Amino acid sequence: MANLFSALQTAGNSLRVFEQSIENTQNNVSNASAPGYVKQTLALESLPFDLTGGSPGGVKVAGISSSRSQFAEGEVRRQNESLGSFSEQSTYLDGISSLFDVSGASGIPASLTSFFQSLSAWGVAPNSPAARQAVLDGAAKVASTFRQAADGINSTANDIDNQLDNIASQINAIGANLATLNAERTTGSQDPALDAKIYSNLEQLSGLVNFSVLYPANGAVTVLIGGQVPLVIGSNHFDIQSVVQQPATPPPVYPAGPPSARILNADGDDVTSLVTGGKVGGLLSVRNGLIASLRGDTQQVGDLNTLAKKFADRVNGILTAGRISDGPPPVSGVPLFSYAADPNSTARSLSVTNITPDQLAAIQPGPPSVSNGVILQLAGLANSANPTDQVNGSTYAQYFGLLAGRVGQQQNAAQDGVSLQTQAVALARNQRQQISGVSLDEEATRLIELQRSYQAAAQMVTIINSLTGTLMTMLS
Repeated sequence: MANLFSALQTAGNSLRVFEQSIENTQNNVSNASAPGYVKQTLALESLPFDLTGGSPGGVKVAGISSSRSQFAEGEVRRQNESLGSFSEQSTYLDGISSLFDVSGASGIPASLTSFFQSLSAWGVAPNSPAARQAVLDGAAKVASTFRQAADGINSTANDIDNQLDNIASQINAIGANLATLNAERTTGSQDPALDAKIYSNLEQLSGLVNFSVLYPANGAVTVLIGGQVPLVIGSNHFDIQSVVQQPATPPPVYPAGPPSARILNADGDDVTSLVTGGKVGGLLSVRNGLIASLRGDTQQVGDLNTLAKKFADRVNGILTAGRISDGPPPVSGVPLFSYAADPNSTARSLSVTNITPDQLAAIQPGPPSVSNGVILQLAGLANSANPTDQVNGSTYAQYFGLLAGRVGQQQNAAQDGVSLQTQAVALARNQRQQISGVSLDEEATRLIELQRSYQAAAQMVTIINSLTGTLMTMLS
């Protein structure tokens, strides 16, 4: 009788074990598509079977294991980090590239072409009021397109600053979530759903900023932005901040220049140099790199300002060296363009002076005096090989083309990066799925096996119950 009761207990234990295994399989199936979830496997272990020694055999749960691969997780995050960077760069470079049209149909190139054409027409009829007015109109258009380009660049910079604020808030929110999940994890919970939430948050974070992850023995995660700046340690999170300010070093060369975008840690220390990936890294690359090179900052004047100043100064220099009339007494020419004293504001402040059409100097003093000499010299600026008429060895149109080429090159690189990284992220996720994901076919097969094992154990309980009943009848 004792052996029957022992066998009944063993069969009952087996039923409970197989029931747990079935629940685990059902849980895998239910959460197969949940972000961050990976296959959980319930390990079964056979118990010793030795009837003479009192070991009835059976099966027990040896523990639950996760199929999560840290390598696969890290690869997904790495590719997602690059995708986030390229996608943000592409978005904001599209706006900047529209300001640098090299086709000559709009913007600065078109206005320069129109201005030089008006000068050529004036050279044919130096005394024509209409021709003189066309020159002033062309100059006003040039000034306007420089201001529009500068304003467009500034607007993009402001949009990036706002986006950096938004993303910093997202990063801080994820940090707070991870700290809360860490607190739950360190209580000893092995809930697969909790584990999935942690890794889902890490993947979301990877698209925003570059970071490294440490895995302490207590099951929590430590997140370090740039490998050094704490965002999450245990149940504590440390907020970062996006600001627009002059860095401490080096000292400013142009104090009035636009300050850079900076990332500060929880202590207020500048950690911008450590942020190189994700959306934040991409935004900083455009904001503190390309935009600064175009509009200037505290360390540089900016190439658009350089072009505006060189062009305006050369035109003004030729006009003021000429004469409006030979007199007597002779009347010298006056400047055509004006701009602010701040070298970082030349392009956005460029404008035409209060000059009137009859104040345009056309006469080049002699000997001998040339009635339209100034006009011809101005018109020749379009393609002059004289270094005095150029910007760093390039004509004004060529120099603008170099700026446009720089913008276009970065834009193309960002667009290509988005295309390639989109595929890379998909491939990394597919590989992770193959390694760690739930296969519905495998789970269905295992569920059938477990159900049959459960049925077999249940049949054993039925048989033992029947034998026990028969034995009790015989003994009564």
